[in-house]
Amino acid sequence: MRKMFSFMIGIFVGSLTGASLALLLAPASGEKLREDLRARSTNFTQEIKLAADNRRKQLEDELDAMRAPRS
Repeated sequence: MRKMFSFMIGIFVGSLTGASLALLLAPASGEKLREDLRARSTNFTQEIKLAADNRRKQLEDELDAMRAPRS
């Protein structure tokens, strides 16, 4: 029983310490952090779409060149 109580106290103290450090060392507020993550994900999605469109255009051009009759 004593070991279980010590274990539970250790979990509580560790959780409290971790939460305190996270709040003290966080680079920005929660709202600012969420806004930054949202902006990064939007930019990343746009970059992926642009890269996919460019690659699709390139592949379509190569396919058209292959389909063209040779002289």
